[in-house]
Amino acid sequence: MSVLEAHIVKQRRAFTVDVRLHLRAGDRFGLFGASGAGKSTVMSCLAGIESPDAGRISLGATQLYPPNLPLHRRPLAYLTQGDWLFPHLTVGQNVCFSLHKRNPNGAKEWIDELAERLDLRRIWDEPVVSISGGQARRVALARMLVRRPPVVLLDEPFTALDRATTDELVEALREWHAALGFTLIAVDHRPEILRRLCTRVAIIEYGRIVQEGPWSSVIAAPATSLSARLLSG
Repeated sequence: MSVLEAHIVKQRRAFTVDVRLHLRAGDRFGLFGASGAGKSTVMSCLAGIESPDAGRISLGATQLYPPNLPLHRRPLAYLTQGDWLFPHLTVGQNVCFSLHKRNPNGAKEWIDELAERLDLRRIWDEPVVSISGGQARRVALARMLVRRPPVVLLDEPFTALDRATTDELVEALREWHAALGFTLIAVDHRPEILRRLCTRVAIIEYGRIVQEGPWSSVIAAPATSLSARLLSG
């Protein structure tokens, strides 16, 4: 059972982010707080997009920081508000890009399942520049999951999507989490989304975790007045 251990220290303009995380394999964990509280900084450091100023990040026996392990060697997947698809490739080529020169057992069956579940089969050979925003989000999700990563990071990936598409993607993630058992860390500005995705949550204010626990206990007794306002909104 791989354990994700992280102590992230990162100086921001107004404050220093200083966050510790301890997650077991299969955990579904949410980070919640006001805009600019430091949530995306934590996610970016976990993903390797940014390097912490100090601390330590490890997944089992694999040390992610220090030093900052290169992105392509990190055993995790990261989905943000941007799709970051390759515009010169088709939908299918984008989904399968990370499997280049590899043919893991069951890859075809898993790709077929992703394509079917995310309704990508009918646009599989289309260039991604010709598809809609909602379809692009589905392609990005399939590309993220195709390697069956042990850790999945979601940084507000449902922003700008309609309610029906968001509901479908959240349900798909829940089903695949149950099937694959990956560790999930999610950020969203809507508490109702995180409640569906995550069983535990940490509330971040000005770069510090002020409360952590099951959703039921956090909502029943918020640690600060700011948390209470955000959770009720």
